[in-house]
Amino acid sequence: MKDKRILYVSSEVVPYLPETEISSMSFETPRMVNQLGGQIRIFMPRYGNINERRHQLHEVIRLSGINLVINDLDMPLIIKVASIPKERIQVYFIDNDEYFKRKATLTDEDGNLFPDNDERAIFFAKGVIETVKKLNWAPDIIHVHGWLASLLPLYLKEYYKDEPLFNESKIVTSVYNQSFDGTLNEDMFNKIKFDNINEDAIKILEKPTYNNIMKVAINYSDALIIGSEDLPEDLTKHLKDSNKPVLDYKHKDEFSEAYAEFYNTKVLS
Repeated sequence: MKDKRILYVSSEVVPYLPETEISSMSFETPRMVNQLGGQIRIFMPRYGNINERRHQLHEVIRLSGINLVINDLDMPLIIKVASIPKERIQVYFIDNDEYFKRKATLTDEDGNLFPDNDERAIFFAKGVIETVKKLNWAPDIIHVHGWLASLLPLYLKEYYKDEPLFNESKIVTSVYNQSFDGTLNEDMFNKIKFDNINEDAIKILEKPTYNNIMKVAINYSDALIIGSEDLPEDLTKHLKDSNKPVLDYKHKDEFSEAYAEFYNTKVLS
């Protein structure tokens, strides 16, 4: 992995949010690559319940200040950055007052999904790509974790398909069992269609369930990792039918060698 550039895009990362399967692997995997001499960048949303003072987040003025169009509305992009203590790993935070100021991640205090989670996912995907463009940092691999990050493969290969910085980038998506009940905003399909994205590619998002959102991510990824011991049967079948390289589930204590080999022999080969 020496000198390989790997971009990690995740809906959650420890130590900024509580430990889950996703937040833990979104830290352990880049740490492993970092120790093997790879170059890494991590991106996650700057939810309002992340303590900026304790984690020493600060805004990067030269990266902030552009507007992203979401469903015909201009939404300002704010970029913050912090370093994970002792690891020499930088984390970039995608922020916007409208989408990420509330003191919660994906649900309200009653456990209901926020009605604008669909727009937050679109904003996050576009925000990551626009920021990496500003950094002029061409990743060899882009590794996606969590459903809020899962529109990135679609946007990269449709909306940003003519962006030369990502010509050689390979997309890996980890598929987890950390899902949600019901659907996101039923208008999600139209909001993505507004960006002139191939209608046939997102037809399935007319019903934006967890499984359907992940199926779109699978369709637009180059390789896949099973991130949970048990996945919904529907997703397991879709992974199998994708005819793409798939790495079976590896426990946190034994993943390092398998992930590094998968990157080298299946993703980059």
